Amino acid sequence: MKNEVPPLLVLAWGNPSRGDDALGPLLAERLLDHARTAGLSNRVEVLTDFQLQVEHALDLVGRERILFVDAALDLDEPFTVRALQAARGGGIGSHALAPEAVLHVYQDLHGHPPPPAILLAIRASAFELGAAPSVEALADLERSFAWVWRWLQGEPVPEEAPA
Repeated sequence: MKNEVPPLLVLAWGNPSRGDDALGPLLAERLLDHARTAGLSNRVEVLTDFQLQVEHALDLVGRERILFVDAALDLDEPFTVRALQAARGGGIGSHALAPEAVLHVYQDLHGHPPPPAILLAIRASAFELGAAPSVEALADLERSFAWVWRWLQGEPVPEEAPA
């Protein structure tokens, strides 16, 4: 029997031990709990990691849509959303890989464009080792979660955060 790959992938990264850097994994955990409760576990796979890796390109296989989630500095809004395109210059290194580079690796491996992908960046400001996420960052996480839940259910969602 062939294992079915859920059509949606949420790939969140960050370090749960570094304050606001935990936002991606925290959102992923919450989304997974809500998806199970709502009976949507067969529609979405939620993965977390400390950083993006070349191997994550393999996780994109068979998907309809992909959502990358990370904490981000210097945002004026609680969160931002933008469509991603495969790009060689997205950054491939030993300690950092941009989502665009993951998409490019997928394209190189498979010879065709990756599934549609979006980056959700959640406003963050404090990344101290051993610190909990800031109150402000957790509030922004809540705001972004509503957007993610609509995305998961296939509702049309704007590519910007509400004011």
